[in-house]
Amino acid sequence: MSQPEQSTTGLPHTAASAVRWSAVVLGGGDPGDPFAAAHGVKVKGLIPVAGQPMALHVLRALHGSGRVQRIAYVGPTTSDMDDLIALRVTDHGTLLGNLEAGVEALAATAGERVLVVTADIPLLTAEQVRDVLDGAPIDAALVYPVVRREVCEAAYPGVKRTYARLKDGTFTGGNLFMLDPALIGQFLPRLRSVLAARKAPLKLAALIGPGILLRLLTGQLTVARLEAKVAALLGVPVHALITPHAAVGTDVDKDEDLHLAEAHFVGQHTQAIR
Repeated sequence: MSQPEQSTTGLPHTAASAVRWSAVVLGGGDPGDPFAAAHGVKVKGLIPVAGQPMALHVLRALHGSGRVQRIAYVGPTTSDMDDLIALRVTDHGTLLGNLEAGVEALAATAGERVLVVTADIPLLTAEQVRDVLDGAPIDAALVYPVVRREVCEAAYPGVKRTYARLKDGTFTGGNLFMLDPALIGQFLPRLRSVLAARKAPLKLAALIGPGILLRLLTGQLTVARLEAKVAALLGVPVHALITPHAAVGTDVDKDEDLHLAEAHFVGQHTQAIR
């Protein structure tokens, strides 16, 4: 399996110091989101965690990484958040619509890469952002971090995530990914087709092939084989980056997650004053 378990900085297929990074933070959402409404805010990213909007924790992690030069934020913000944002982008109502609008707003130049991150992963740290970006191969148009189940459960006991059982292990997907903006027009239409079929088993099987689907359902599909299939579907090089950072795959989308995040910050504060 070609995927590294940790940062691959210094390997031939990475050149972290030469890559210029910008970021799109996806902070939009359904205006009727009951989770956000229950906490008195418009969208999930504005829900307070440790007394501050969870999106603000994400923005600080990006800034503190020393890697991200510009940030485009899609969705409503607060004044504290605005201080860390280069470009504010109107919520377009859909995940891919917001992704496209954010990347377009950045107007990335040649050689610049874009980190796309959701606003609901407040446990993310600057060090983790730096490690993930430094480990991203520059020869892939799309890099998607994944986290092993045992890593998530060790970091956050009791956490509940959606996992995929593969031959290499059981993984959850990250809430961030990296892309080459020069190729987004090439793979985005195909990605729309895949997402549109995700809840229609027959359409999905037709797209990915019954053999791949069977291997996936029986846990016999390898990460490398899945990479190759997704690359073929999207028409661009794709890489799954196995990261040791559980926060990458731990979003806050229900009260149980919110309590976990609050407890984490309380624990950090307690350790700091000892």
